[in-house]
Amino acid sequence: MATLVSVNVGLPKDVEWQGRTVHTGVWKAPVDGPVMLRRHNLDGDGQGDLAGHGGEQRAVLVYQLASYRYWSDVLRRDDLTPGSFGENFTVDGLPDDEVCVGDRFRVGGAVVEVTQPRVTCYRVGLRLGEPRLPALLVAHHRPGFYLRVIAEGEVRAGDDIVKVADGPESITVTAADALLYLPGHDRATAARALQVEALSPGWKASLRAMLDQPGGEGNPGLARVAPPPAWPGFRPLRIAGVEHETADVLSLRLEAPDGSPLPAAEAGQFLTLRLAPGLVRSYSLSGEPAGPSYRVSVKLEPTGAGGRYLRDHARAGATFDTAAPRGTFTLDRSDRPVLLVSAGIGATPLLAMLHDLAGRRDDRPVWWLHGSRDGAAHAFAAEVHALLGTLPSAREVICYSHPRPQDLLGGAREGRLDATVLRGLDLPPSAVAYVCGPAGFMDDVTTALTAAGVADIHREQFTALAAVTPGVRTSAAGPPRSRPGPGPAVTFARSGVTAGWTDSDGTLLALAETCRVPVRWSCRTGVCHTCETGLLSGDVASDPEPLDPPAGGTVLICCARPRTDLVLDL
Repeated sequence: MATLVSVNVGLPKDVEWQGRTVHTGVWKAPVDGPVMLRRHNLDGDGQGDLAGHGGEQRAVLVYQLASYRYWSDVLRRDDLTPGSFGENFTVDGLPDDEVCVGDRFRVGGAVVEVTQPRVTCYRVGLRLGEPRLPALLVAHHRPGFYLRVIAEGEVRAGDDIVKVADGPESITVTAADALLYLPGHDRATAARALQVEALSPGWKASLRAMLDQPGGEGNPGLARVAPPPAWPGFRPLRIAGVEHETADVLSLRLEAPDGSPLPAAEAGQFLTLRLAPGLVRSYSLSGEPAGPSYRVSVKLEPTGAGGRYLRDHARAGATFDTAAPRGTFTLDRSDRPVLLVSAGIGATPLLAMLHDLAGRRDDRPVWWLHGSRDGAAHAFAAEVHALLGTLPSAREVICYSHPRPQDLLGGAREGRLDATVLRGLDLPPSAVAYVCGPAGFMDDVTTALTAAGVADIHREQFTALAAVTPGVRTSAAGPPRSRPGPGPAVTFARSGVTAGWTDSDGTLLALAETCRVPVRWSCRTGVCHTCETGLLSGDVASDPEPLDPPAGGTVLICCARPRTDLVLDL
């Protein structure tokens, strides 16, 4: 019979880490006497980041005395005491390779149920001063696990832990952890795991994404996976034609210099062009994805270096080094209704999707919802209208925030494309939505679509993605900045900066942080794939090696160092 050795609690606090302030509840300490275990946590306990820890599905974290002994030997430490791994229950028994998801136990006056393995983030390494620990917990098959509370009650050190029900399908904690984080991803086991009602919704979503991917490289349970790029690095493409869509929107048609057909792209992907030394920009494909050439369309911003360069140099016959089409903002191939929602130049990737739908004469409902300032600024209006006319079930809604008198004659609406407009459209909740435009517009539209019951919403933005730095309260402020260095040049394409590598930088993630480039991470040791980033050109070495390699054409920047000059989609 297993025993509750220690009950550990701790409220979130701010700690200093690598020049930043982190808000975390990973510091837990033993409690004497009885403690009330409630639906979301123990009395006196809390979590600093509810997105990754805590909540009903992760009310209690469990770790085993046997694992303490194991890590004391492996890490050669004699200072590990209950709560050191951030757990609430330190137990004698309940090993990860025997406990199954869905198992239920009575502990003192409470009944609990196993919901998932521990989420391995950097904070357990921060707590113990072992940055490698998130990866080690997975690689050594000792993650620990979470419980949800079925019946509230008092618990205390010394309580027996009695199993009262077996989890269906016999998916152990170790097997569930390996299924998501380690290579292999056995599809039959994933399908069985999805039958376990107790498995947390987040874990189920990851396993469904894994099963939806037909196979190949990468880990779709942790990061969206695109097909590998059609060619490595950059190759020259020639401008075959230039078209001014509006006064400030320019379209370029690009072709192979020898006239051979270019590889088909996925509708919604983008191209990255090296316009000049040190000037790298990405632009969405806006034409037919499977055509013999590529079309990109660019907003010529007055202060944008890329737009200024194209205004002065984009001529038929000019050649730009170009990376292969990339991106995971791609068109769903199911039979669900499609919502294409954009503002301004955000129409470009959705226009490629519309070309794809029209080319296949897709018969599912398609909604084209677009906002612009007025008819003069409305790029692609006639092209979109013609494409929609070829689809058997298409609707078009156009909104002009500052229309001219003639702009409203064709049925366009006055005002912005906003929540009020979307609420009045009776949009199908089963639809898959694609949203592109300014950040504020996308936030408002996402909120409105969610309120309308649309759950499957995909967003694309042209600038650097918002940072994901869980728990970090303060970090270096200011815009991204370039930096000289003696080693390979690393270009962060979305952020428009280039940095020379030095041996002291450590990893590409650390270099990006030094240059104030917005970054996305969680484990920092090659487990979670949150930092998976497009590698547009160049070669890297990884140290440590990630537990599960990323998809082709991408890199986990928390592990990687440059071997050559690099261009990253970051």
